[in-house]
Formats: sequence, structure tokens, C-alpha cells
Amino acid sequence: MSTSELLTSARSSTVFEPGVSEVTPLPSRTCRLRVFTMRDYEQVIDLWLRAGITVGPTDSREGILHTIQRNPDLFLIADNGERVVGTVIGTYDGRCGWANHVAVDPQWQGVGLGAALMRELENRLRARGCARIDLTVARANAQVQGFYERLGFDPRDVIVMQKCL
Repeated sequence: MSTSELLTSARSSTVFEPGVSEVTPLPSRTCRLRVFTMRDYEQVIDLWLRAGITVGPTDSREGILHTIQRNPDLFLIADNGERVVGTVIGTYDGRCGWANHVAVDPQWQGVGLGAALMRELENRLRARGCARIDLTVARANAQVQGFYERLGFDPRDVIVMQKCL
């Protein structure tokens, strides 16, 4: 399903401008999807903490700045005109895409906003020639696995390893 179809199915009035989509998940609540700017940083960190996302060293201002310099149009946010209510950080290394820090304000969960953010990221990655998108789900956050499966993601039997540099 295209972003346009997804947003329409979520009862949206969609206006497509480069980098901006209007979304109306509920009749009385409107927000827009747009590219993150550093002015959003404090609100994004607040949202991640409220959504239960672990904020680490790579989420510092410097780390985020580095991410958006490499992938300037793949860090997407949803805002309702007053505050940030959703995020996804997309990256693309030329081989595969990644979705990180997918978060939706608890008051906005369940209305299609997370799916809209993911669909927009997928469309942007596809436009770059990306054929695959990966993401990781922390065991402590396994309840979101069904959300990703409904979006077409398949669980893989892999072990994720990490080393901080």
C-alpha cells in the first residue's frame, strides 16, 4: 500500500509537498509528517523517553547531527502543530536501509501514525534504490513485533551484536 493509500485509509487529508504530508488519524486530531531539524531535538528526546526508547550516546546532538548529514531526508517526525508526536530515524548505507527509534506518543498510538511514518520512510528508501529495510526490536519491547509484522516485516533468526567505539 502506498503512503497515499495508507494515509487515506487512516482518514487523512493528504497534501503532498516535498517532505511534508498532512495526516489526520482521527477526525479531531491532525498532524504532519516532515523531516527532522535540530530545532526538534529536545522534543524528540522527550518523546523517546516517554515512549520507552533508550537514549544512548549516539543520540547526542552530535550523533544526531552526524546521522542527518549522512541521510538528510530520512529522519522523519510527526508533529501536531504544538509538539513532536512521532519519529523514525532512517538510514541507508547503499546496500540496505534501517529504521531506528520508531516512536509514537502514547496518546497517538493505535491510529495509524506509526504505520504512516514507516510507509513514508519506505517510499524514500525505495526512491534511493533500496531493496530491503531492516530494524531491530529489543526483547523488552517484543509487544511491537505484531505492529511490524502487519507492515510486512518478517522476523529473522539472527543474533545482533554491538560494540561501542
